Amino acid sequence: MEGRKAKILLADDDITARSTVSTVLEMFGHTVKTVADGKDVIDIVDNSYDVIILDINMVDMGGFETIKVLNARQYNIPVLFLTGIGSMEYVVQAINLGGYDFLTKPIEDLDIFNVKIRRAIEKRTFILREKNYKKSLELEVRDKTQELEETNRLLLTYSHSLENATVQLMSSLQNAMEEKDYYTAGHTMRVTEYALMLGLAMNLSEKELVVLRRASQFHDIGKLVIDLSCIQKPGKLNDEEWTLIRKHPVVGANIIQPLGFMDREQFIVRHHHERMDGKGYPDGLMGEDLDQLTKILIVVDSYDAMTSRRNYRRNMNMDEALDELQLHSGTQFDGETVDVFSHAVRDFVLTYNVSL
Repeated sequence: MEGRKAKILLADDDITARSTVSTVLEMFGHTVKTVADGKDVIDIVDNSYDVIILDINMVDMGGFETIKVLNARQYNIPVLFLTGIGSMEYVVQAINLGGYDFLTKPIEDLDIFNVKIRRAIEKRTFILREKNYKKSLELEVRDKTQELEETNRLLLTYSHSLENATVQLMSSLQNAMEEKDYYTAGHTMRVTEYALMLGLAMNLSEKELVVLRRASQFHDIGKLVIDLSCIQKPGKLNDEEWTLIRKHPVVGANIIQPLGFMDREQFIVRHHHERMDGKGYPDGLMGEDLDQLTKILIVVDSYDAMTSRRNYRRNMNMDEALDELQLHSGTQFDGETVDVFSHAVRDFVLTYNVSL
């Protein structure tokens, strides 16, 4: 079976040998480009050639020097060496340099010559087929990757939209609950603002601020399932009522628990009534068990409770509340958090000439 026709580059400084070999190649139907030296090969070679035939001994650049340059350029075109000297030294050197085969001159057996050329062409065909396959595979992988990235982007957008919708719904429910009680109206909004002010003062990252904002928004969401008559009761609460109220951090954490994107917020909500000395609730955690965001929420929630009106006591002013925080710094509240909050609140008041 005849092989496919090929484009062949032939280099030989012997014009007679060059003409003879070229004529034989053309007789077999191939297209031949002839040059007299390896330098000419380097100047004109490109990926359109299927086979390169190099005379070993040429005046300016011999075959071995030429193949070294071709190897460096990674054309992956089979190189056959044309020589009238068949020494073992040449054979070893040619093999080491990646030569594909030898052709002897003068050509004595056309059938053998033709077989060697056809095998070299088949080798080139295989190389090009593999190269095209890899390129096709790379393009397919790239297209699939882009498709997957687009799918992931859409899923992420949907996920964010779902998260935002969930947060907005929960916020609306909590705001509706607070608005039923004159004394708690606006508490969540103020606590959130205090928390973010303190978070910025403590140089929290944007990611941390998002978690802190959500935890602040939902820290009292557990009160949604607590009898509001207990919260709105005139005067102080009795022991039974306090036991009921003290359940709201756990209830709130349980409400948030199914929301996988709010794991950290769940921890903060559950423990925003803990104390540094371990005397808080619901789990009696010590200060070292609480993260920075929880310590922030403990401070700002207590500050707003102290400065807000209650039906059973008068509210404190800013200085009184900050003094109360300092008084219990290290026992109920984290000392560093109290210090930063005190400075942040006073700086805010001085800067904007408002009262908190």
